Amino acid sequence: MTGEYAKALMGLQARTPVLIALYDQHDRLRFANAAFRSAYHVGLEEAPTWAEITRRNHATGSGAMIETGDIEGWIGAALERRGGAPSRTAEVELHDGRTLFVTETVDEKGWRLSIAVDVTAMREDERKHRRDRDFALRDSQVDELVSVPDRRHTLGKLADFIQNCADNPQMWGCVAILDIDYFKAINDRFGPHGADEVLLDFARQMQGFVRRTDCFGRIGGEEFMLILPDTTVSEANLILDRLLEKVRSARPLANIPEFYYTCSAGLAEYREGDKVNDIYVRAGQALHLAKREGRDQVRRYTLPGSDHEFRPDQTS
Repeated sequence: MTGEYAKALMGLQARTPVLIALYDQHDRLRFANAAFRSAYHVGLEEAPTWAEITRRNHATGSGAMIETGDIEGWIGAALERRGGAPSRTAEVELHDGRTLFVTETVDEKGWRLSIAVDVTAMREDERKHRRDRDFALRDSQVDELVSVPDRRHTLGKLADFIQNCADNPQMWGCVAILDIDYFKAINDRFGPHGADEVLLDFARQMQGFVRRTDCFGRIGGEEFMLILPDTTVSEANLILDRLLEKVRSARPLANIPEFYYTCSAGLAEYREGDKVNDIYVRAGQALHLAKREGRDQVRRYTLPGSDHEFRPDQTS
């Protein structure tokens, strides 16, 4: 692009009422024009993450209107939807009364371009119909308690991951199954409400570890799955180690500050020819090993011949 074209483009983006924002692969704002910064109350020199913008706007009653009493759970569910497709559209209502039609496009490295136009003048019944449709689709895919993808959606993502690896030989990745330790004892001691608080806390702890390209969902009871595309088994092991450390320091029961809990994780890497059940079973076997060897740890399982070969009778 010549200097003349670049100068014209920069001048026009600063004056257009269209909201323009660019996020990097870590979901941090790297560019935003004046219209975007004004709508979402982001300072000229600021570079917050999308989650930070959302959390701050919700607390101050500015930016996007989000009707929830659990903003952290809402953010966790929204982050999964943000990373689920190379492009998506949505309607967003602002506290100032405007309605925006947002289009987001993600490249292969995870950079996200967001373009939003004001569609407030559209007929209310048309917008309401689309919102109801979007809410129904979202609710059908999210676990009601912890606001992360449910079992059906998570296993669908696992199937997509396997198919993507099969179709693209250069692709790889890992799958982990995570289980909260001694969960039955927690339920027996603190009742269903206390157990639910632990589940909610665990889902929130995960938010800092799930990247846009990952998928984290609840697959049953106290068991969760984390799908990590383009991640070596060693990298995945480090991610899970940090997660377990963070969980140990959590204190989810406000009225019992001395209570803490732990979790165990089983890790498996994708192997050529894998079906969904193959990698699921290997991750499950690694989880059983972690439980058998004392819990509160990560154990990984890969088939013989891997560059990171790790047998079930070994330790990580």
